[in-house]
Amino acid sequence: MRKTFLLLSFVLLGACVHFASAQAKKQPLIVFVTGDHEYSGEFTLPLIAAELEKNYGFRTKVLKAYPNQNAEKNIPGLEALQEADLAVFYLRWRQLPPDQLEYIEKYLKSAKPVMGFRTTTHAFNFPKGDASERWNAFGEFALNAPPGWGGKAAHTHYGHESSTDVSVIEAAKKHPILTGVAPSFHVRSWLYRVLPDYPTKGSEWLLMGKAVNPDKAAIENPVAWTGTNSYGAKIFTTTMGHPEDFQVEAFQRLIINAIHWELSKPVPKKWKGKIDINVPYRGMVK
Repeated sequence: MRKTFLLLSFVLLGACVHFASAQAKKQPLIVFVTGDHEYSGEFTLPLIAAELEKNYGFRTKVLKAYPNQNAEKNIPGLEALQEADLAVFYLRWRQLPPDQLEYIEKYLKSAKPVMGFRTTTHAFNFPKGDASERWNAFGEFALNAPPGWGGKAAHTHYGHESSTDVSVIEAAKKHPILTGVAPSFHVRSWLYRVLPDYPTKGSEWLLMGKAVNPDKAAIENPVAWTGTNSYGAKIFTTTMGHPEDFQVEAFQRLIINAIHWELSKPVPKKWKGKIDINVPYRGMVK
């Protein structure tokens, strides 16, 4: 009898472990792809990932440029995108090899949701005539943002000494992503200019930014928007993302909300509390 009881116990324990493992695998997988030279996305986004796992039940994986943020031609582990339910990019002027670009292209073609931070509007910077030059327009075809930096899109900013006042756009205030987000807040990011031609037609603007102490005549510009990209995928894009922005509770909540929305999950009505993020701005360091 005792042996039978023990055997039954082991069988039930095994079944519970298998069930728990199966349940965990059902949770969406978010893959963060980082490599941005300047803004320490490889340090801020892992803290967001940890929060998502601890308090919101998601699975996450963070990929980083190797051997450091300045390595423009190698982000190991991009095959993880094959299993991803959401891809979050924080890139700047990469020149990835074709085999790595292929993983990103396959993900985009799957029409799964995409999220991009700040310099991801100019994620790639291949030389003119390069076989991969079309990737320089990643911002446009993946994130409804300007196709690269400068040029005809006039995609520029208002000086490193400036910062940005952010406010909720009245027409968008009921959007789920803005649940619990303060109607106005301040971030250290110097404002990016994306107007007049971007975000692309059909995008929904969520937040407007006003440059504080700009180095040139400034206009207000959207700093966060949603939409459908050229692959038919849901997107969320923000031109914010300075490491000090991640200290701002309204910005933290915006990100957590946006990730839930991208994955078609209910946006949390109850905020779990401010995330402890204290990553210094390093600038461009060789």
